[in-house]
Amino acid sequence: MLFRKFSLAVYALLILIPLLMVALTSVKTLQETFRDPLGLPEDGFQWSNYSAIFQEQTMAGYFMNSTIVTLFSVVLTLFFASMIAFGISRLKNWMGNILFGLFTLGMMVPAQVNMVPLYSLMLDLNLTNSLLGLILVNIAVTLPIAVFILTGFMKTLPRELFEASTIDGAGNWQMYTKVAIPLSLPSLSATAIFLFVMHWNDLLYPLLFITDNAYKTLPLALLEFQGEYSTNYPMLFTGVIIASAPMVIAYVFLQRFFVAGMTAGALKG
Repeated sequence: MLFRKFSLAVYALLILIPLLMVALTSVKTLQETFRDPLGLPEDGFQWSNYSAIFQEQTMAGYFMNSTIVTLFSVVLTLFFASMIAFGISRLKNWMGNILFGLFTLGMMVPAQVNMVPLYSLMLDLNLTNSLLGLILVNIAVTLPIAVFILTGFMKTLPRELFEASTIDGAGNWQMYTKVAIPLSLPSLSATAIFLFVMHWNDLLYPLLFITDNAYKTLPLALLEFQGEYSTNYPMLFTGVIIASAPMVIAYVFLQRFFVAGMTAGALKG
């Protein structure tokens, strides 16, 4: 027990110390950062870094682009994945296994392998430098993992509930919306958190498809603080704090729905 507590304390310190360094650096000047990277700000906390990053670096637009891409990607991916998972879970023959296997194969292909053909396709469709293009790519890339997670959960739902719904005259759409979705809220919440983190932090596809500043997302915009010979660490870490805040808020917000979904599922079961 003592060793476990000691290990958890060490693990917590390994996480907290970098976070504290990032937070302290975000309220320093560039000179203070290079003079004393681990020390407290000598000239007071530079809260102006947070206002300057929006005023001078047009971060508000980048923040809005990330918000649009992430929200639409998460909602649409969950919508399509939940319908596909419901269909696969209802198929108890070889066809369901084949469909599930095909989506599982999609998880095995590294993103780097698809970069060249995917870029050629998006270029032909005139979807480069477009938020719509990023949303479509995000859905296609994360749909297999979302289907994998949701299918595993929906297969555990009692078959008797769907048989009773069929006897009451419910069709597939009614069973999907009235039975499967309410009982799958825990899995949907967990998948939503997972997708949100993936889409919000995504750098590869914006770097691949976006060159116009008007369509840059927040992770891509943070690269502007890294020059060839120098890096503006205070502004970079300020951007990191701002970029991380929505993920923390979303996790806390969805965690409440996660617990509520588990309770609802238990009551309905």
